[in-house]
Amino acid sequence: MKQTTTVPVTAVILAGGLARRFKGEDKGLIELARRPLAAWVAERLQGTVAEVLLNANRNLGSYAALGYTVVADHLPGNLGPLAGLLAAARTARQEWLLTVPCDAPFLPLDLAIHLHAQAIANEVPMVRAADETGIHYAVMLMHRSLLPDLDCFVREGGRQVRAWQERHPVETVKFRGDPYSFLNVNTPDDLRTAERLACRYVR
Repeated sequence: MKQTTTVPVTAVILAGGLARRFKGEDKGLIELARRPLAAWVAERLQGTVAEVLLNANRNLGSYAALGYTVVADHLPGNLGPLAGLLAAARTARQEWLLTVPCDAPFLPLDLAIHLHAQAIANEVPMVRAADETGIHYAVMLMHRSLLPDLDCFVREGGRQVRAWQERHPVETVKFRGDPYSFLNVNTPDDLRTAERLACRYVR
C-alpha cells in the first residue's frame, strides 16, 4: 500500500561510490530480483518524500533511465558520500535532505516520516537512523542550514560521515521490528541473502 503522508524532504540516493568489494561494478545498478538496487531504494521512499535525487558518477544514462534526476559530484576526486550530498543539495528543492545508500533495498517505508517527525519535535537540525545492530550513519536527515559547514568540512579534507555529524546537535531514531530494514548489499554474499528475502519486500 502506498504511503499517503509526504514530508518536505529531498531524498538523495548515494550511488557515487567505487564498490571495491564488487570489483568496481557500479553498485546501484547491480540487479536484485531483476531490478537495480537503486530502483529498490527509490521505491521504498516513494510517496513519503517530496523529491528523489540520485547521486552518481558513472553510467549516468542508466541511472536517469530509472526516472529520477541524476546529479554527479561537482568536487573532483571521488570524495565520498558527503561530497555526493553537497552536489545533490545544489539541485534539491526541499528544506530537508535525507541521505540513503544505494545498496539498502529494504529500508523502512516510514523512514523519512519518522526522521522528520523527530527533527521537528525536538528542534534538532539532524537525525540519523539506527536499529538493533547499531547506528546507520549514512541514513541521515539534515536541514539545509548545515550545508555551509558541510562544504567547509569536505573542502578541508573531512570525509567521515560520523565525524561531521558529531560537530552538530544530532539525535538517533531507532527502528524496530524488521532485522533486514538496513541490510547493506556490500558483498556478493549479501546479495545472495537479499535475493532470498526480496519477495517479502515487493510493493
